[in-house]
Amino acid sequence: MKTDTAPAVTPVRREVRPKAGKQSAGLLGGVSHVMLVLWTILTVTPIVYTFLNSFKTNTEIFGDSPLALPQQWGWGAWGRAWETSRIGEYLVNTVIVVAFSTFFTMLLGSMAAYVLSRYEFRGNRLIYTLFVAGLSIPPFLALSALYKVVDNVGLLGTHTGVVLVYVAYSMPFTVFFLTAFFKTLPTTVAEAAMMDGCGHARTFFQIMLPMAKPGLISITIFNVIGQWNQYLLPIALLPGDKQDKWLITQGIANISTSAGYEADWAGLFAALSMAIIPILIVYVIFQRQIQTGLTAGVGK
Repeated sequence: MKTDTAPAVTPVRREVRPKAGKQSAGLLGGVSHVMLVLWTILTVTPIVYTFLNSFKTNTEIFGDSPLALPQQWGWGAWGRAWETSRIGEYLVNTVIVVAFSTFFTMLLGSMAAYVLSRYEFRGNRLIYTLFVAGLSIPPFLALSALYKVVDNVGLLGTHTGVVLVYVAYSMPFTVFFLTAFFKTLPTTVAEAAMMDGCGHARTFFQIMLPMAKPGLISITIFNVIGQWNQYLLPIALLPGDKQDKWLITQGIANISTSAGYEADWAGLFAALSMAIIPILIVYVIFQRQIQTGLTAGVGK
């Protein structure tokens, strides 16, 4: 009996070509990495330049190689900036002001944001809109009116007046950021706490506030950096005759003005380094928490 055998089928190999989408994604990723490297160089170079010049002499600072290492390392400029220029005193003043203003900003801002995001009442949207509208008002436009208001209440030239103004100017962004963050938190946890007998205040402080920790840390760091680097508000609220109340930015500006006459450029760079180091340490320690807080709302 004759049987038919099927002819062998040769598999056809198809050339797999990369999709255009993957190619464009790879190109975009390469461009992104190049831009990140350039941004890193632009950010790190001034910081390195500042630290190196704080150990140099005036001749070395204005030499041919600005990024060259100092011929002799010494802390003389740091000592002059700390004692003679009173940078140490201004640094302590800044730490006190920023600590109090950040604490009250986060306390009041988180409470306002929680209420605006969780409770429906008449005027809710209007209040939120007024907070957000505060983001569109540059500080320098209100300096004269702000000076008059603080002077009328007797707080001109005091750290209390600066703290209150810092809180007022930091509230819009804090409320805007935390309102969106609180909306991402599950409502079932708060409802369960209310059923167990927790009041509104206890639910907020013991249940919801710990759940919002990533967002709170992120906005706290932003407020600390913004208030630490503030210059316009302190110079308007702490006049020249209140030099013992000055903050770090005013002290550095004073050194910068007198550096042209005293030729102590190393002392100026040392003062700048003292102002940079605390913020740099805070950011390095909490950088992971900042990234987590910024992406937590998107992930949920």
